[in-house]
Amino acid sequence: MKGGQTVENTKTPDLINAITALNNAPLPALMAQYAEIFGKKTDATSDVYLRRKIAYRLQEDALGGLSRKAKARIAELIEKCDPINNKVLRPTVVSGGKAVNRLGTMRDKRLPIPGTILRRRYKEQDIEVRVLEKGFEYNGKRYRTLTAVAVEVTGVHWSGYTFFNV
Repeated sequence: MKGGQTVENTKTPDLINAITALNNAPLPALMAQYAEIFGKKTDATSDVYLRRKIAYRLQEDALGGLSRKAKARIAELIEKCDPINNKVLRPTVVSGGKAVNRLGTMRDKRLPIPGTILRRRYKEQDIEVRVLEKGFEYNGKRYRTLTAVAVEVTGVHWSGYTFFNV
């Protein structure tokens, strides 16, 4: 290697050029490149998605992917703390050999994890609601349901899930 360059440094200019070229590629070209790189066609029609997937794979091929240790840690964290599915907050309860949904103690799966701030602009007013373990907080006051918050804000009955687009 010349002048202290590492293997990664010698690949970097080509990688940067390849990724930069993705910015100007039309959708059909991105779809073709995706098929070439991944060995299968895609139904994706989002050029942004395809650019990201292709760029990641190009970097992975040039610089190496995640280590086995990193992949194992990611899998462990997803199993423990999956924020999308809230597995920690919604454990499976087994009773009599069957999975049971304890409605009284289970959180609604549409809700984000506690601590999340839901934001909405309504009639020139910024609305911020904090999701709590049990209920919601709006303007320093606790509410049992998201619908109660929507009613407080609008003055009329409105589904809280619809109002906050949850």
